[in-house]
Amino acid sequence: MQQSAVPELAHTHTRPIHWLATATAVAGVVALSSVVQPGSATAAQTAPGTTAGPAPAAAAPPGTTGIHFPLDCGPVKAVVVKKATGDLDGDGRPETVAVVHCDAPMGTPPDGVYVLTRPADGGKPRLVATLVQPKERLTVTDFTVRARAVSATLLGYSSDSVPSCCPDTKTPATWRWNGNAFLRSTPAGAHSV
Repeated sequence: MQQSAVPELAHTHTRPIHWLATATAVAGVVALSSVVQPGSATAAQTAPGTTAGPAPAAAAPPGTTGIHFPLDCGPVKAVVVKKATGDLDGDGRPETVAVVHCDAPMGTPPDGVYVLTRPADGGKPRLVATLVQPKERLTVTDFTVRARAVSATLLGYSSDSVPSCCPDTKTPATWRWNGNAFLRSTPAGAHSV
């Protein structure tokens, strides 16, 4: 067996102090990287001799707090069970779509679907459209906002004799803004029992 030409070094054995030094160095790099950030990236080219300004702040979507939804809930309150945001009308400001029902202690309360917007000046959010009325006795599932459209599956009842616990119809629906109102479309033959 041939002996190594390099003598065994004492620092090749790890000790707790080595682990502590490594952890301290890693923590320092992480802390420094959270403080030092690169500038914002923009897709626009700037002309020679000019500087790019900061990107415009994205408009905040309207919140649902403080909004009076047109539900008659009696002694219980209205509760937002689902919400999603997206720019439905193409104006560059997001709208919020909220699925709301009464906070009933039992049973299946019907849902209402409402569209909220915020004025261009950033003022108080307001309700601008009702997509589903609670009086329709529908439950909203598979709810999304994508590609300037609101999509949902509506669970309902084929007659008034069907108990509220057990919806027996299922209808996919999509709403799109046409410049004046939200138009609902349902694929042909989509109703199922």
